[in-house]
Amino acid sequence: MTSTVLASIPSPSVSTIELGPLTIHFYALCILAGIVVCMWLTGRRWAAWGEGPERVWDVAMWAIPSGIIGARLYHVLITDPGSYFGEGADPLDIFKIWEGGIGIMGAISVGGLGAWYACRRYGISLAKFADAAAPGIMIAQAMGRWGNWFNQELFGKPTTLPWGLEISATSPNFPDQYPAGTLFHPTFLYESLWNLVGAALLIALGRRGIFQLGQTFWTYVVWYGFGRLMIETFLRIDTAEMLLGVRIHVWTSGSIFLLGIVMFALMGLRARRRGELPGAYRQGAVVPNADEPSADEPAPASVRSGT
Repeated sequence: MTSTVLASIPSPSVSTIELGPLTIHFYALCILAGIVVCMWLTGRRWAAWGEGPERVWDVAMWAIPSGIIGARLYHVLITDPGSYFGEGADPLDIFKIWEGGIGIMGAISVGGLGAWYACRRYGISLAKFADAAAPGIMIAQAMGRWGNWFNQELFGKPTTLPWGLEISATSPNFPDQYPAGTLFHPTFLYESLWNLVGAALLIALGRRGIFQLGQTFWTYVVWYGFGRLMIETFLRIDTAEMLLGVRIHVWTSGSIFLLGIVMFALMGLRARRRGELPGAYRQGAVVPNADEPSADEPAPASVRSGT
């Protein structure tokens, strides 16, 4: 038992820092760091595709607030509605986001609506922008998951594996049915690593020019949806709303996984119907036929600038 504990992953003893009257949550810092990295990487990719990197900021100003609203709504309406609308609950607690409670699937959905509006406003291809942003979004999600580690929350089933996660027996999240010292699957780590591998694959495959316009983003949706579906189905034990005897997050992650597959196929069909070459959009324009520069050939300046 001692050797197992020595090989386990400890949980932090603190999750906040006090700066005068302010309480700063490490979870928030993880999310903020992820947003910064996402914007930086998206800006680099967007510029490399012949677009103005300042547009990343323009889209972010709409997508990020929308994503925060969506993340909160997902938690309130899907994850834990009883805490806000149940007996004795105060619906005004919906606005107390600093007390915790967000959902990444809501952030992606409503944040995507914000990005759609911004792209229309500034004359940007939403599909192209989403392709540029997809790896950064995955890295941001990977970084944000470490906030669950600081909060000692959303872990998985008990395990005897050497990377089992320690949870303080005094934590309100420690399951009552298990004895102190029980180790749990570090689902935050699994999802973080899964997303980092996915981001690396998106970048590597994108450089080979195999994706049609829009397919990079929908590959991200498929990858994330599948990973989250596996974690929710086989590992997570925290309390969740149920639908037909199944965790609600299994339904939502399974739905986005299937949606990603369908949309990936539709993007490919649309590109073939239009005669577009794979990877051509990365050079600033969609190439309509084989007489135009391919994804592996230098494009003229007019193509790179998108004019």
